[in-house]
Parts: sequence; structure tokens; C-alpha cells
Amino acid sequence: LQLFREMGDSLVERDTITYSAAVSVCEKREQWVLALQLFCEMADSSVERDTITYSAAVRACGKGEQWVQALQLFHETGDSRV
Repeated sequence: LQLFREMGDSLVERDTITYSAAVSVCEKREQWVLALQLFCEMADSSVERDTITYSAAVRACGKGEQWVQALQLFHETGDSRV
């Protein structure tokens, strides 16, 4: 995740793939808060969220027992046509 943060300081552009990878790392490390922060940052940065991103964010919430948030994200996938 440190490398991801450093990307913002360099000329390397953060995109859907890099954000999705970072959210997935957070999910695997059971860091649901950070996963959601990155997920929201994508929207703030106008980076498209895809099925992989949503799936990782939902899994992160599930591992953190954040069921309401997980369900909200799941329902959002239908609204955004992911």
C-alpha cells in the first residue's frame, strides 16, 4: 500500500487496475476501513470502479463484519451497472 500511496506523488497515474489491486490488498489484510477509503477516493478522483473493485470492497466489509455497508455496496453495483 505504501507503493500505491507513492504513485500519487509520481508521474504514474492511478487507475481502475491499481486502485482495485490496493482495495484487494486491504481486503486480504482485513483492513475494511482503508478499503472503503480507497473505494471512495476512486469516485472523488473520477476513476471508474469495476466489478473487481466492488467485489473486493464487499469482501473487505464482510471480513470486517460490516454487513450493512457490504449490502449497500452490493446494491450499488446494480445501480451503477457494474
